[in-house]
Amino acid sequence: MNIDESIRFAAKYMEDLLSFFGINVAVYSTIEDDVIQLSVPSTSMNSLLIGRNADNLRALQHIVMMTLTARNAEVTRVNVDVADYKRQRAGKIEEKAEGWIDEVKRTGETKVLDLNAADRRTVHKLAEDYSDITTYSEGEGRDRRLYIAKK
Repeated sequence: MNIDESIRFAAKYMEDLLSFFGINVAVYSTIEDDVIQLSVPSTSMNSLLIGRNADNLRALQHIVMMTLTARNAEVTRVNVDVADYKRQRAGKIEEKAEGWIDEVKRTGETKVLDLNAADRRTVHKLAEDYSDITTYSEGEGRDRRLYIAKK
């Protein structure tokens, strides 16, 4: 399955998954940096689809990725966003990260944070704008931590 077929399949598959929950919406799909971006519009079922700590959202994303992998798709990485939840969350994390970075600059102490992979990636990306700050992650799985330190 080539890239275009992968994108179309992922969007249709997500629409089919949503219809299982009685949600009949069109899923908007694009590709960015070899990651299929699936955007689900806001519905009355947002809280169910997102779940606590976005666990349901990640589960839906995982199902689509595994299905693409099983079908030997050229692109298998998928990012699912429901009602712009991830975009809004990234904005909130960026605001917090600026505070954490200011704290590290002020105190000189390394800040250790327990964040999920998407939030860690947001902080890493933001920290690239600071020449005197470094970020790194250590640990495995759910025990992975983000460190913000002075260079």
